[in-house]
Amino acid sequence: MKSFSNFLSLSARCALLFAGLTTLLAAEPAAEVKNQPAAAAAPAKEFKLPGVVINAKEHYVDVESTICLDRGTLELIATTKGGKDHESILIMDARPLHVHTALLLLGAKSGNPAIRRPKNKDFSEWEDLPPKGDPIEVFLVWKNADGTAVERPIGDFVTRRGAEGDEKKKEKFPSTFVFAGSALGDPAQKPREYVAETSGNVISISTFGDELLCLPGHQSQENGALLWEIDPTHLPKLNSKVTLRLRAKKPN
Repeated sequence: MKSFSNFLSLSARCALLFAGLTTLLAAEPAAEVKNQPAAAAAPAKEFKLPGVVINAKEHYVDVESTICLDRGTLELIATTKGGKDHESILIMDARPLHVHTALLLLGAKSGNPAIRRPKNKDFSEWEDLPPKGDPIEVFLVWKNADGTAVERPIGDFVTRRGAEGDEKKKEKFPSTFVFAGSALGDPAQKPREYVAETSGNVISISTFGDELLCLPGHQSQENGALLWEIDPTHLPKLNSKVTLRLRAKKPN
């Protein structure tokens, strides 16, 4: 995994964002959103990017999304158009880069996905480092037939595979993820690629090494380890438009 030490100052970036954020980010290189200040200043009011609304007062980011799967095993909670929609509950309308930036503007700090790195120069020994980053709570929001807004944690829509009728397997799926922050691509490429934009690994259950949000620890991608599947009991209908709500912890 590449080093994250070459990112530009986010405080300087925030000044530009408030002057004209939407236009600027349409062509913004990924490397310019990753630097972490001691605390990022949140915008003073509701603020928008394409497919994204930043609610500074309530301290969450809303992302326009679509239910793309209502049955089957899962590797992801959210992907992008052209991503692994056969193993994800949601297709997200926004760019991952914009979602990352929105979380930074709320003061959330990104870290890194799970990393495997050599322990010595001859690459004979390796060590696995867990993902790190601030906790982000994940919810789905939609409107009932009477127009009433419903907000439920993402864990309400995921269950342990084969859990039906087996009380021991009815483990609660977590609704809090790690703000890992994806990764940057080849340094020779200018601007450097923000990898989640290509892979579509936005909110991941399995470990891919380039996801924007992930579960703590390393989660295997092997078929035998795909232990989570959709619980459709309360899930809106297939192809329904919903809001993916990402709530960051309020700074002290």
